Amino acid sequence: METGPEKRMMPTSENKTEPLVREGFVWDAQDAYLFDIDGTLLRSRDRIHVDSFASSVRQVTGFEISLSGVVLHGGTDTAILREAFAQAGVPVEAWEPQVAAILEAMRQAVVRQRSEMDLRMMPAVRETLAHLAEKGALLGLATGNLELIGWTKVEEVGLREWFRFGGFSDHFSVRSEMVAHAVSKARELLGNKPGASVCVVGDTPRDIEAARANGLPVIAVATGNYSFEELAALEPDVCTASLAALPVVRA
Repeated sequence: METGPEKRMMPTSENKTEPLVREGFVWDAQDAYLFDIDGTLLRSRDRIHVDSFASSVRQVTGFEISLSGVVLHGGTDTAILREAFAQAGVPVEAWEPQVAAILEAMRQAVVRQRSEMDLRMMPAVRETLAHLAEKGALLGLATGNLELIGWTKVEEVGLREWFRFGGFSDHFSVRSEMVAHAVSKARELLGNKPGASVCVVGDTPRDIEAARANGLPVIAVATGNYSFEELAALEPDVCTASLAALPVVRA
């Protein structure tokens, strides 16, 4: 069993916490990286994606749902939809036959409004991606977004060029299964190199859980809705306040 990270403090005037790094783990020496989008690469300051759930369900089925009370952070779009229907008391047999049409309506709702998106890139994202790419790493996505929505967000903040592939929730409501699919893509692109290492980068406990379920190392970034302490308690291989705090990026 691997030991948890050791706590180290950076003696600066701001008294910021140093990243916690599992002994022996080199954060920028993995063969491939799977980045989450929301809360990790960027933050959405609009409600376009969130509102697409209820509007698309109403358009396709006539049912009314709400995401109030549904945990969105780290969830997959397909699982969020399922939970919202359950919360509204709508029987599975009443909506499941129409799920493909609902998901397509969501995709189109977001794409129609892409010019109105208000997205903010997280600190040092571009520098981190450039650093990893310079070291020869393969970069991909592993996100709960539907594929078209995920790529739209990444394109809108100017990051599309860095990513060669991705894992999305169109066909996976369980995050660990989506990550497993992304890992298989990564290994294929790496030429099925024996012992190739694939690392997950995310901002929620669900990212950590999905990585662990697949036997992968994970870098937890506290730029989303979970604090450094909450993420560190789950003992990821790296826990950092932001990508900007990682040693090489900060230098």
